[in-house]
Amino acid sequence: MRIVTANEWQQWLEQGEVLERDGRGPKVLRLTDGRLLKIFRPRRRLWLARLMPQARRFAANAELLQARQVRAPHVGECFWLDRALAVSACLYQPLPGVSLDRLYHQSREEFDALLPELAAFIHSLHQRGIYFRSLHLGNVLRLPDGGFGLIDFLDLRCKRGPLSPRLVRRNLRHLQGYLQRSKISDFPWQGLLQAYAQLTQRAPHDL
Repeated sequence: MRIVTANEWQQWLEQGEVLERDGRGPKVLRLTDGRLLKIFRPRRRLWLARLMPQARRFAANAELLQARQVRAPHVGECFWLDRALAVSACLYQPLPGVSLDRLYHQSREEFDALLPELAAFIHSLHQRGIYFRSLHLGNVLRLPDGGFGLIDFLDLRCKRGPLSPRLVRRNLRHLQGYLQRSKISDFPWQGLLQAYAQLTQRAPHDL
């Protein structure tokens, strides 16, 4: 991977729009041509991040999803912003759509109508062997042509076959934990479990 020059990085910062940031700086920028610049700053195991940059892992996961017929952004170039600190980044075209988090808060009736379809999408991920630890409303998009897509999937893992019942339960608990941390107390959790259980011919309490 090439190392971005200081001038190029400064130009992106000056001309781009910061969409996400944390205490260490920008995380996602929208550039003037519409592409997104996603920045990865590992906190631990810098030696491992130098060997396998997080930007490349993100790009590889996008390709894995697309190979399994799951909509995800198409990642272009990956590069270093600071190789010593293992800070990598990638450029990609954003996936068009609206996050389920936004739908939930701004159009609750529309979101509730999508609940069975959302359960079917999550079930399809599990059947395709996709274990997505960061499964939550902010990382799932409702696409303009119907269906769903995924974003922010750095920690995604793909199995050879469908997920085991144990991994299905763990993945659903990740989503439930996100809802609790986000204090979304009125989310129709039981409705989602019931819709999921109908696809598996299992009882909701077995999930």
